Amino acid sequence: MKNLIEEEKIDARHLSQEVLEEKRKIIVKLRNSGMKNKEVAKIVGLSPQTTSIIYTNYKKNGINALKSKKRGRRVGQNTILSKQDEQKIIKFLIDKTPEQLSFKFALWTREAVKQLILREVGIDMPISTVGHYLAKW
Repeated sequence: MKNLIEEEKIDARHLSQEVLEEKRKIIVKLRNSGMKNKEVAKIVGLSPQTTSIIYTNYKKNGINALKSKKRGRRVGQNTILSKQDEQKIIKFLIDKTPEQLSFKFALWTREAVKQLILREVGIDMPISTVGHYLAKW
C-alpha cells in the first residue's frame, strides 16, 4: 500500500507564481544538500520528473531559472482576425445597421456578424468564435 504522500501529487499548473518559485527554491536547496530526486519530490509534493526538470534548469541557467515566467499565449497571438480587420468590423458594427449593409437581420446577431466578417474580410469563422470576438469588443 502506497503512502498518502506518494498518492497526493500537486498539479503545479494550479499554483500561484509565488508558490511555484518558493517550491523551486526548496527543490534546489534539498538537492544541493545531497537528497535524492525521489525524496525531494515526495517532500515538495511534485512528481520526480518535475523536480528533475527544475533542478536541471537551475544547473544550466542558475538562479534565473527559478523565476516564474508569464503563462499563456501573448495578446494577439494565434488570432483569426488581425487588428486592422477587427477595427474594420467594429467600425461597421458601430456606424451601420445590418439593413444598411443589405443583410436580412434587423440587429447585429452573432450570425449577422459572422456574415459581415465573411463578406468584408473573407474569413468564415465558427459562430462560437464570433461570440468570443463580440464579448471581447
